[in-house]
Amino acid sequence: MNEKITVYGTTWCSDCRRAKQLMDSYNIEYDWTDIDEEPEFQNLVKEINDGKSIVPTIIFPDGSVLVEPSNSELIKKLNL
Repeated sequence: MNEKITVYGTTWCSDCRRAKQLMDSYNIEYDWTDIDEEPEFQNLVKEINDGKSIVPTIIFPDGSVLVEPSNSELIKKLNL
């Protein structure tokens, strides 16, 4: 199991940038995967999201997933 948060997204996605900025501002470590640069992860994102390519898709060490979370949802999940 991955001990770090994994974020799947794209560089053009404003929600992805916002989620990354929030985690960066709290010094939360995460692994970033750009699914445009690494298309092998596009199927994983679709698998998680019932066939839809929705980003950001954020996977937490406990196995839970947030998709396109608001800042408040992300803050709550991160216990900030």
